Amino acid sequence: MDQKGYRRGSFQSATSDEDMLEIAGASMDFSMADDDPPLDREMGGFSSYNGGGMNGTSTMMDFLEEPLPGVGTYEDFNTIDWVREKSRDRDRHREITNRSKESTWALLHSVSDAFSGWLLMLLIGLLAGSLAGLIDISAHWMTDLKEGVCLAGFWFNHEHCCWKSNTTFTDRDKCPEWKSWSQLILGHGEGAFAYILNYLMYVIWALMFSLLAVLLVKGFAPYACGSGIPEIKTILSGFIIRGYLGKWTLVIKTITLVLAVSSGLSLGKEGPLVHVACCCGNILCHLFTKYRKNEAKRREVLSAAAAAGVSVAFGAPIGGVLFSLEEVSYYFPLKTLWRSFFAALVAAFTLRSINPFGNSRLVLFYVEFHMPWHLLELVPFILLGIFGGLWGAFFIRSNIAWCRRRKTTRLGKYPVLEVLVVTAITAILAFPNEYTRMSTSELISELFNDCGILDSSKLCEYVNDFNSTKGDDLPDRAAGPGVYTAMWQLALALIMKVFITIFTFGMKVPSGLFIPSMAVGAIAGRLLGVAVEQLAFYHHDWPIFSGWCSQGADCITPGLYAMVGAAACLGGVTRMTVSLVVIMFELTGGLEYIVPLMAAAMTSKWVADAIGREGIYDAHIRLNGYPFLEAKEEFSHKTRAMDVMRPRKNDPPLTVITQDSMSVEDVETIVGSTTYSGYPVVVSRTSQRLVGFVLRRDLIISIENARKKQDGIVSTSVICFTDYCPPLPPSSPSVLKLRSILDLSPFTVTDETPMEIVVDIFRKLGLRQCLVTHNGKLLGIITKKDVLKHIAQMANQDPDSILFN
Repeated sequence: MDQKGYRRGSFQSATSDEDMLEIAGASMDFSMADDDPPLDREMGGFSSYNGGGMNGTSTMMDFLEEPLPGVGTYEDFNTIDWVREKSRDRDRHREITNRSKESTWALLHSVSDAFSGWLLMLLIGLLAGSLAGLIDISAHWMTDLKEGVCLAGFWFNHEHCCWKSNTTFTDRDKCPEWKSWSQLILGHGEGAFAYILNYLMYVIWALMFSLLAVLLVKGFAPYACGSGIPEIKTILSGFIIRGYLGKWTLVIKTITLVLAVSSGLSLGKEGPLVHVACCCGNILCHLFTKYRKNEAKRREVLSAAAAAGVSVAFGAPIGGVLFSLEEVSYYFPLKTLWRSFFAALVAAFTLRSINPFGNSRLVLFYVEFHMPWHLLELVPFILLGIFGGLWGAFFIRSNIAWCRRRKTTRLGKYPVLEVLVVTAITAILAFPNEYTRMSTSELISELFNDCGILDSSKLCEYVNDFNSTKGDDLPDRAAGPGVYTAMWQLALALIMKVFITIFTFGMKVPSGLFIPSMAVGAIAGRLLGVAVEQLAFYHHDWPIFSGWCSQGADCITPGLYAMVGAAACLGGVTRMTVSLVVIMFELTGGLEYIVPLMAAAMTSKWVADAIGREGIYDAHIRLNGYPFLEAKEEFSHKTRAMDVMRPRKNDPPLTVITQDSMSVEDVETIVGSTTYSGYPVVVSRTSQRLVGFVLRRDLIISIENARKKQDGIVSTSVICFTDYCPPLPPSSPSVLKLRSILDLSPFTVTDETPMEIVVDIFRKLGLRQCLVTHNGKLLGIITKKDVLKHIAQMANQDPDSILFN
């Protein structure tokens, strides 16, 4: 094989060979000045590219002696060719290595090229950690702004405002520097009118924040809405969505994420932080040629950036690496594992240096439990796992049904109104209940908390008998009236969170799912934990308690149940297992609770998988019709390549280009009359012997530049894809040689190849299409879209559901 020709032009068809794809908001394209020439989106008109500054060549000279800008790049909403991209990177690396032996300068260039990956990880970690700190501090301040303002400085949140106050520990939240809106406007904070005013100000601020967020998203960066993880999974699998990880998306997502979280909607910032970190990675890739010009290398960087995003979201660097490996990455070599670890480390260190919560911790709900768990407690832990699985399956089905209704009805035409209505309902229901009024992160922090002597929360209002205390450990005690009040309020909060989250996730504002899922599980866990604690206190002589929970002992930790419940519900929704357990124990700082977490996470996954196989991100990928081949699912049907390939029976024959007998006009006619993204090249129409594959985009750019830059190229010029063209009469116009843009080694299978092998090939090699032959003759083509349609048909789903919408 001619490696030089392959490297420059071996470029295969797009995911969609039938049509080019459109998406709302595609006008927000990332700047492509460095690696993508401007190209007319209507592929029929060939007047888009303004030449590459190449000198005209003589009659039989190969026009593409040097790589032409734009040749070998990708259209928007197409899939990259992993095989070709890796081949290009190997050739580039081989060339740098050979040159490094020639001079000191070349050696230094080789060293800097090797070091550039680590430098890029350092920059991503610093930027992601800094943005996460900014988001945390801003969201904390704006959340408190709904309830009041600090007179010592309006930029202080409630907690920081009261740091220098001389109030007692029990009244630490009632310092004179912090004024509620009723105190500020009416001069007092007691009474029905003051309560109504505070209520009204809470709802108005929430509506203002959410309105600003949705208007910014709609007006400047439509891609900034939602979680971003389904799209990042699709992009990491090789799909191109220009602008999704661009500069505008980063700026608007950062701002609107603060606004959305501060509005009190049932959403979290953890999922969108992965999107923010990937935006940082994509933008910083443009500083390094190696990553800017190679889509496969860029996706390795994005995998590491996703790890950094989870690292700053949860303060869990190792969990972030495992999350990227388990949940989002499509191609994850060992080198990427190390770089992900480094990026996650730098990001966590940066966030720790900023110290956004003032407690030297990376997250608001960091806790430490001191009492060991007992083997019999595995029963309630597994019950929490079952609850998490049931809730996860219920949430996914309900949310997907609502999102489908939003896409197919008039509801989707009014995103601003939808956001305002949901915000108003959330704020009106949330304010009367102190556990829904506080931010979800603070709620989880309170639920995880292990009650101590100085805790003033209602959850810790037990009947105290200090004669039986031993040091700092408090024994199990009878619940006081505050605990029973808190239980009712938490039960109401649970019902509200379960239903309101269904309508919130998927709206046109940045919305993560980690925190609301954890909140649902933490509430359920705390309720169960208090119930078991009281059961053990009043019935310590029962056989199940008598062996390990004597009277006056500290046996049950309700906060641990909340943590296990949070893990179970998050696992039920996302179907994470290993990374989830690691994230949760990094949150708590305790290794001894791994077994309860593992039991709950696995039970949750088994129960949820029994009801529906898809996690929330996979379900949204399918809903949006992204071309994503799920590597976790097996294809077990006995079909063959000939059953899936096109053309089918009664279809017109496959559109092909011959290697040396078609004119420029003939090829332009084919390109103008079809919407395919590439064409097989054969010896002749009669023999159908396969020569290679050429991409539509490369043909358009090459022909246009040849017409402008090469003398004698006219409509009747013959296009030749071989080294030696057939002799022509002396009066014939110049021959246009385009062998350089021909992929001489397209992937082929025979017509009898089982489809399970074809599907495996597409998954593991990241192919965009493969050609089907019989005894060396071209029969048809199978594209990634054909494979996805076939899988949908075999699963009794609508095959058109995979069309990107």
